[in-house]
Amino acid sequence: MEISCPGARCPVQEQRARWERKRACTARELLETERRYQEQLGLVATYFLGILKAKGTLRPPERQALFGSWELIYGASQELLPYLEGGCWGQGLEGFCRHLELYNQFAANSERSQTTLQEQLKKNKGFRRFVRLQEGRPEFGGLQLQELLPLPLQRLQQYENLVVALAENTGPNSPDHQQLTRAARLISETAQRVHTIGQKQKNDQHLRRVQALLSGRQAKGLTSGRWFLRQGWLLVVPPHGEPRPRMFFLFTDVLLMAKPRPPLHLLRSGTFACKALYPMTQCHLSRVFGHSGGPCGGLLSLHGNSKGFSFGLDLSEPCAKRWSLSSCPSLMRRYCLCPQTRRSCHAGTTV
Repeated sequence: MEISCPGARCPVQEQRARWERKRACTARELLETERRYQEQLGLVATYFLGILKAKGTLRPPERQALFGSWELIYGASQELLPYLEGGCWGQGLEGFCRHLELYNQFAANSERSQTTLQEQLKKNKGFRRFVRLQEGRPEFGGLQLQELLPLPLQRLQQYENLVVALAENTGPNSPDHQQLTRAARLISETAQRVHTIGQKQKNDQHLRRVQALLSGRQAKGLTSGRWFLRQGWLLVVPPHGEPRPRMFFLFTDVLLMAKPRPPLHLLRSGTFACKALYPMTQCHLSRVFGHSGGPCGGLLSLHGNSKGFSFGLDLSEPCAKRWSLSSCPSLMRRYCLCPQTRRSCHAGTTV
């Protein structure tokens, strides 16, 4: 029979003690941050939503567009906090998961919310004065309404990190292990959906921006069904004549070449004329000499299978901020472009 020594180290017990310390630390952080989160939700609900309803400074459609499901999210936090304060982590978080759809709705409305805020601040003098007055209250600590509106989406990311850590450091024999595991899975799935919504909104903003910069028949309908990747200046080297600077816009399915309009153009100064649109499935980009990371740059050749086009892209001028072919994500590695520096280095970076 094995005799245990009272002074001997027990790795299993030490590991359990570490898990328990991490669990206690995570639980304490979740409770403290939830109290602060609920306080900030309440400030907006009281000093903005409540007073706006009473005064009628904003019409109900505009108020709904601005704040979305804020009051319902505030109610969900009020429901969760007593469970956390009582130590009922599994029960409280499992019940909170019934309200996760509110965060999806809030994320889908976030772009509309920011647009409504900017529009009302610009054209509604009464609302602008009201917002300035409320933001000056000491309870807000100098925070502006524009900084407070993304609060639920930021909190959802915190929920994911903290609840996953809480579940991972809860032993399988704990009575709330299964509840915490389910809650962590549901919150992670919601956070991923919200992230996807945010990425799509950012991509739509990029597409609208690029569409506003371009003109020409081939640029019409550019905002449908594609993802923006990068943009940058390149020198196009024709078979005859001097190299010409062109702006290239890289999307997941097409490569667009645009010519800058003259800076003294009366109506379209600072915009671009779309000169060519190359489907990526019909393009092949190959290196002729040099590379984008070297001090001397290089020359790339773009070939088209169906239309028979072929031209060079000159990267001969040195630049400290080149896009490196080897460091690009796998999605872009085949079609990556590097900016030439006839203009500033920042001209080739993604906006």
